[in-house]
Amino acid sequence: MTRTARTFLIADLPADLPDRLCRSGRDPGRSRSGGNPVADRAGTPGTTAPGGTAPGRPTARGRTTLRLLGAGLAATALATTVAACGGGKDKPTGPLNVTVTRGQEASAPFASTGGEVILDLGTASPEASWGTNGGESAVVSLYVDDTYTTDLVIPASFSIPRSLDLGNVPAGDHTLKVKFADDRSPAAAHTANLTNLKFRTVTAADAGFAATQYAPVIYGRTGQGATPDVSGPFQSAVTDTPMVEFHTEAASPTTGNKIYRYSVIYSNEDGAASVPETLAQWGRSTDIAWVYQVEVNAAGQVVPGSAAVQGQDGSTVPFTGGYEGTHAVVQTCGLANSVCGKTDGQMRFSLSALDSLDPRSEAPEGIMDRNPWTYWMMSQELVREGKTAEDPIDDPTGSPTQLAGDPRSYLYLVLRKSTQGTPNTDAAWVGVSVGVKLAGNPTIYRSDLGVAKWSLRRDEPAATAIELPPGTVAEDIEQIRALRVVGLGRDTKATVQVESIERAFFLDADYKPQESFLFAPVKATLTSASPAVTLLDRANGPIIRTSASPTGSADPNATPSSTDTPLLPGITISPSMSVNLPGGKSPSATATQPSAPRTTDASSRATPTATP
Repeated sequence: MTRTARTFLIADLPADLPDRLCRSGRDPGRSRSGGNPVADRAGTPGTTAPGGTAPGRPTARGRTTLRLLGAGLAATALATTVAACGGGKDKPTGPLNVTVTRGQEASAPFASTGGEVILDLGTASPEASWGTNGGESAVVSLYVDDTYTTDLVIPASFSIPRSLDLGNVPAGDHTLKVKFADDRSPAAAHTANLTNLKFRTVTAADAGFAATQYAPVIYGRTGQGATPDVSGPFQSAVTDTPMVEFHTEAASPTTGNKIYRYSVIYSNEDGAASVPETLAQWGRSTDIAWVYQVEVNAAGQVVPGSAAVQGQDGSTVPFTGGYEGTHAVVQTCGLANSVCGKTDGQMRFSLSALDSLDPRSEAPEGIMDRNPWTYWMMSQELVREGKTAEDPIDDPTGSPTQLAGDPRSYLYLVLRKSTQGTPNTDAAWVGVSVGVKLAGNPTIYRSDLGVAKWSLRRDEPAATAIELPPGTVAEDIEQIRALRVVGLGRDTKATVQVESIERAFFLDADYKPQESFLFAPVKATLTSASPAVTLLDRANGPIIRTSASPTGSADPNATPSSTDTPLLPGITISPSMSVNLPGGKSPSATATQPSAPRTTDASSRATPTATP
C-alpha cells in the first residue's frame, strides 16, 4: 500500500524544546549575529564547494545533506521566543512564521528522520511589488547546516504560496537558517515574511518519490540582461525569475520505464520577439520551458546516458553537467531562458517539482491556473517593462501586432483540436485562429491578429489569448468562431477537427484569473474548402457554460460559416473586400518585431498593483 507523505506540525516536536533552547543560552527569536549583517561563511552564495563542484554550488546534497522535518521547531524558536524564554508565562502555540529584515538572519535547530523533503510556505514582503522599479522583490537565502540551498524571490506584499524542494535530508539533528539576501534584493525591500511553514518528507514508498528525487537544481542566468540595469548575477531577482516547476511522465519504449521531464515557468521571456505573438500562440507572456529529463527504470534507477536538457535551439541534447546526489545542476542562460553548460550562477533555485501534468489532457498553462498569482506576476512585469498599451487595437498610431494590450483585456482560452490527414511539419503546417464577436459590435477579434504564423499549430490542448476592448466581460460575447489558417508553407489540405473549448476566463481588476466561464464540447471540422465555423452563438444557446456536456456529443451550436474567413481584428469586411491590417500592413506569416512602447499619459496606462 502506498504511504502518503506526512506533514510534521508543532505537535511532532518535544514539548520542552523552547526550554532547552533557553537553557542553552540561545535566544531563538534573534539571529546569531544579534540582528547585524552576517559575515560570509562556508556555503554562502558564490563559494566553491569541495570535491570539484563548480563555483556557486553547495556541497553535494546527498552527502552533507540538507534537510528538515521539524516544522514546528522554527515556530517555537521564532514565533514564541518571548513567552518561551521570558519567565513564567504560558508557552503559546501556533503556525511556524519567520520574519527577517535587512542585515538579519534567523537560525533554528531541527530533527530529520531522513528522506526527500518538500517545504510549503507562504511568502510576503510589505515593501515589495513586482511592478515597481527598485522594489520588485525581497530575496531570502535558505541554508541547511550552513549549506546554501535555495533563494526565494518574494515579489508581493500579499501572501503567495510557494513550494521548495530541499533535497534528501539524512536522519539526525540539523540547523535551518533564513537570511535576508541584501546583495540581491532591490533597494526598496527591507522585510521578508515566511508564514505557515510545513515540511513534507517523501520516501521511496510514496507516490512522487522518483519525480522529487531527480528534480534539477536551477541556477539563474548571469551576464548581459535585456537592459544594463537588469544585467549581472542577480537579474533573477527582478526579471524572468523562476516561479513554479512541474514534471510530466511518459512511457519509455522500454517496458516498465518512465521518462520524467521537468519544466519551469519563468515570469517572462526577455528574448521573445513579440509579446503579442507570445500571447497569440501560448496564451501568456510567461516562458514555460522544459529544462531537464531522465529515464527511470522500474526499480527507480536512472538509465545510464538518458539524462538530457533542452538545447539552445530547442533540441534535446545529452546532459553532461554535475549532480548533487541524484539532483542534476543546470543553469539558465540567455534572454530566451535556455539551459547552457556554464555554471557561474550566483542565484540558486530549488523548486518543488511534485506537481505533475499530462500534456495530452491539459495545457501546460494549467499549472499557471493552479497558481493564479503567476498571472499577476506576469502582468506586473509586462507593465513595468513598458510592453503594454491601454488599447492598441483601437489606437490608430500603433499596431496590435507590435504592442500588447492591458493584460486584463484578454480572453484567456484553451482549445482542444487535432490535425488529420497530412501531418504538420516545420516546412508546411495548418493551424487554427479563434475569433470572438461581441454583442452590438460587427468586428471579429482574432487570436492570431491576422498573422498566419501566430495561429495555433500544436494538437494537444492549446492556450491562446484574444485581445478584446477594455472592460469586456463574458456576458458581452455573442459568438466564438474557429478559422483554419495556412500557418507556413503550402496548404497541405489537412483537416482540423475541433473538439472542445477547455476553459475561458478574464483577469480581474487586480490581474488575477477569474473563474472559467466556459467548458463546451464544440465539435467541428475545418477544411480548405470550409475553413471557418461558428463554434458558439448566443442565438442558439448560452455562451457561459461551466461544465462539459455529460454525453460529449457534437455541439449543435457549431455551424459552418465560410464568410468568417477574411475577418481580422479591428476591421469589419465582406468576403469581396481586400484584407489589410491596421496601419496599412498586409497579413504575413512572418512575426513582426516589437516596437518601442508609445508614450502615454500616466492615467491612460495599465497601472501595476500589489493588491491580491
